[in-house]
Amino acid sequence: MGKVVNTSGKRKTAIARATVRAGKGRVRINSVPLEFYPNEVVRLKVEEPILLAPGALAGVDVTIDVRGGGIMGQAEAVRTALARGLLKWHNDPKIKDIFLSYD
Repeated sequence: MGKVVNTSGKRKTAIARATVRAGKGRVRINSVPLEFYPNEVVRLKVEEPILLAPGALAGVDVTIDVRGGGIMGQAEAVRTALARGLLKWHNDPKIKDIFLSYD
């Protein structure tokens, strides 16, 4: 079995759990592919870590399960879990610096 990274993100009462494993660059939130996520504002918020570190998603699949809270709370929790997962997978200080300077 290959490398697997588990991370989580919280915002208010929303909790997101992300699993990062080798793959084709797909992101799924509650079994829905990110590109088909219904709310555009939420989709843009979740895509921030991907846009900040463009090559980070290459070769990995991210599965995120999120529960509790409202729609924006869930989006922020997913964003945090995704960013932490990508950072832990690549273990690159440059990515961390990009994320920290953005926030």
